[in-house]
Amino acid sequence: MPVNYPPAPKFTPRWMIAVTLAAMVGIPALILGAVLLATPLLQPAVIDAALGFGPYTSPWARDLAYAVAALLLALLMVNFGAIFSGAISWYERRVAGRIQSRIGPNRAGFLGFFVWIADAVKMILKEDLVPADADALLFRAAPYFVLVGFACTFVVLPFGHSLVVADLDVGIFYVTSVTALTVVGILISGWSSNSKWALFGGMRSAAQVISYEIPAGLAIFVPVAMAGTLSMQGLIRAQGGFPWEWFIFRNPAALVAFFVLFTSQLAEANRTPFDLPEAESELVAGYLSEYSGFRFALFFLCEWGNIWVLSAIATTLFLGGWQIPGITAAQIDAVRGAGVVPSLAWWSWNALSMAIFVAKTLVLCNVVVWLRWTLPRIRVDQMMNLCWKYLVPVAFGCLVFTLFWQVGVGARPQLEVITGCVLFVFAVVLAFLFGRRVRLNIQAVQGDKFDLSNW
Repeated sequence: MPVNYPPAPKFTPRWMIAVTLAAMVGIPALILGAVLLATPLLQPAVIDAALGFGPYTSPWARDLAYAVAALLLALLMVNFGAIFSGAISWYERRVAGRIQSRIGPNRAGFLGFFVWIADAVKMILKEDLVPADADALLFRAAPYFVLVGFACTFVVLPFGHSLVVADLDVGIFYVTSVTALTVVGILISGWSSNSKWALFGGMRSAAQVISYEIPAGLAIFVPVAMAGTLSMQGLIRAQGGFPWEWFIFRNPAALVAFFVLFTSQLAEANRTPFDLPEAESELVAGYLSEYSGFRFALFFLCEWGNIWVLSAIATTLFLGGWQIPGITAAQIDAVRGAGVVPSLAWWSWNALSMAIFVAKTLVLCNVVVWLRWTLPRIRVDQMMNLCWKYLVPVAFGCLVFTLFWQVGVGARPQLEVITGCVLFVFAVVLAFLFGRRVRLNIQAVQGDKFDLSNW
């Protein structure tokens, strides 16, 4: 018998709209405000000055203070990833409904915004099942490998001028290393489930991620060669605030490398059209088939959270990161002041740099969501052909071209200025044509739309 659900209310009460809008604004403001305040103040140098640590301070006291600061930052970043993951899951379902001319979530709060909180509560309360023939220890541990690989990337991801947990000299190398833990978790989950479908999904994921790490690594070397550093903050500081000063436009090969990296990241994150490890059509749910409850939720928390990670990495490497147009990093450093707590002007510039970085990253996040509900899933052989026959040689060609390009730029620095302006104008023209094409497509189906008045 079909279930007869009560009809959705045509009008949402004003108090519900107010509560939902307050949550929509308040939750991001709270978590980003905590990042803005905590990351500069919980650095070792600030802790030493605030607590009066000197050369005669007990190493135990110093290490304890550093450990507490590290735990607070870790808790903050994990919560940021979890909250973003939940919010983007709601946004993706809303976009999916709009693209497919259906309503989408609309019950829990205004515009269904609280549906991701309801999902989290539901997953926590669900029974955690472990198959009788599974390897119980590995089965329970697998999601945490994926979670650690996801969470550790936030150590070096910058949010602004001075808003980074640790500016490692080998930051981008560190990111490519810790994300390999995701593959370990997926392989363990597929093997320990003792299910042919889960095992097939795990093996597919291993082949997919390992393959696409090669073109991604080669594409990453392009901005590294242009900046001469592996530091995430150093890569951003080597760029400028205006679009024609970003790496993506200053080098023709960098423009191509950006698309190679972005495509490879989609494959590594198992995003459509590369979601073969959990292809429902032939593998039920892939390596997730035997999971339930909270452990099932951890896998998807990391998958949606990786949307931020891959977008933030692409923004850092190619799109100027947090750079403010017309303001250099040295100018922001100059207004910090000599006190333990930086000046108000310094905080203002950091807040603006965070807003710029978040805006760029969210634009790419929207592209990731848009692609999922636009492109169909490809076959596994097509996916491997794309990687090995096309992306790998193209990425290698971009790297070789960049090495010669940097020699030419060293002799003629104005070459980058000219190229940046020309490629930026070219990108603006393409964006205009694409926007017009989208508008025409929307107009063409106006008569085929369903009633979305309660969308």
